[in-house]
Amino acid sequence: MVIHEGYEGLALKHPVVTMGIFDGVHTGHRALIDFLVLRARKAGGESVVITFNPHPRLVLPGNKEGLSFLSTLDEKKRLLAEASVDHLIIIKFDKDLSNLEAGDFIKQILVDKIGVKHFIIGYDHHFGKSRKGDLRIIRKCGEVYDFIVEQVSEVTSPGGIISSSAIREALISGRLEEANRWLGYDYSLSGIVVAGRKIGRSLGFPTANIRPDDSYKLIPADGVYAVEVQLEDKKLPGMLSIGINPTVNNDPESRSIEVHIFNFDRDLYDQSIRINFRFRMRDEVKFDNVDQLFEQMKVDKQQALRLLV
Repeated sequence: MVIHEGYEGLALKHPVVTMGIFDGVHTGHRALIDFLVLRARKAGGESVVITFNPHPRLVLPGNKEGLSFLSTLDEKKRLLAEASVDHLIIIKFDKDLSNLEAGDFIKQILVDKIGVKHFIIGYDHHFGKSRKGDLRIIRKCGEVYDFIVEQVSEVTSPGGIISSSAIREALISGRLEEANRWLGYDYSLSGIVVAGRKIGRSLGFPTANIRPDDSYKLIPADGVYAVEVQLEDKKLPGMLSIGINPTVNNDPESRSIEVHIFNFDRDLYDQSIRINFRFRMRDEVKFDNVDQLFEQMKVDKQQALRLLV
């Protein structure tokens, strides 16, 4: 996949284009992207995904408290590359762009700069100033500027339409397995290992404390998870705790992410690791003392090992 920062100087062969935020690049997005790639190959052209950075909600007015996303830009790049997309165009989202009418965006960028020949959109696609660009406007522009327009239907599950917002809600609510099914892969988080309080080490379960790479990356619900730890080119089993560690801590503001990697005892400070969330095992619990916590951690380890086989 070729990544373009902006749209100047492009020379694309019969571009078949889709556009969106694609937070998480989940199974609903993949249905759209798979259709895009198929159409491009059938036409002898190139598949093109347009996305925006930063996320529009970080630029547009509105309350940003609690705002979080399923994927960072780097994760989005990796997931789109895995979907066999030919070109990813990343357009800077700013106030000027937010004030551009949908028809002007289509003419000035999609037609004049990218040369769109075939535009494929999702079931709920809106864009442009005040999100007024809808299927009717896109089809009208397609007639004027001579490009094909197709709309792809939503992807549903027993829980309803698969969407980024539904997946975020599932992760925050502790429904990891459901979120992973909708994503089509295990939810992941990358970060740097930082110094902690070393309480786990004193109990015989040394942990790596993780500081996420992106402050807007969604952190799943508090609790204990069976995880896969990606370190350099290795994937290692482990268990991870998210929360305040109430048995040994009374500060509700000190939420942490700590992973214990099984059969591993190496200094990881300042190193980058990636966590793949496989199973959520239990809620965070306040025990009466550290001895009870230690016994529960032994149980958690055995359960995680069984789940990760």
